Amino acid sequence: MDTKSLIIKIATNLFQQKGYIGVGVNEILKACTITKGALYHHFPNGKEELLIACLKNIDEAITTDTEVIFNRYQTTMEATKKMIEKLVANFEREGTITGYTFSSIVSEMAALSETVLNACSDLYTKIQGIYSNKLVADGFSKEMAHSIALMMTASIEGGIMLCLTHKTSEPLKIISRGLPNLLKEFS
Repeated sequence: MDTKSLIIKIATNLFQQKGYIGVGVNEILKACTITKGALYHHFPNGKEELLIACLKNIDEAITTDTEVIFNRYQTTMEATKKMIEKLVANFEREGTITGYTFSSIVSEMAALSETVLNACSDLYTKIQGIYSNKLVADGFSKEMAHSIALMMTASIEGGIMLCLTHKTSEPLKIISRGLPNLLKEFS
């Protein structure tokens, strides 16, 4: 793995665990075992530029994984249940759900720049788009699909945060069980 990729990988984990504000440049340097010069060689604008690279990395991983799952299963319900099962399995195996959420970073939005906010917004928009497209294929109108996709995104992201804070996968399991009712409600 090249130095830039290593920095992004390690910084992503740190940002997800501690948030953007909770991670200092020195902590990133120590975790990556690199010099300040090496960091600024790859990210001349510093920590914020690194955060944007991390968000793009998360975006790519989440979007690709979600698209694979949603293309594999015929209905939104099947795909969403499988996706949540995967999140639950990851949590139960690793005790965390890194790589699938950036809520800990986004929770600091007031302190972040417009560029960072746009990167976060783009990821949420992509995920909602995947959900929405599948819902339209299931027969929902575009408007209804958009509304349900927004609720799915909020529920799953919220469920991930609850899993992490309560140290249990139960919130995602409850969301998975409640999802059929949500879709029936809007059918």
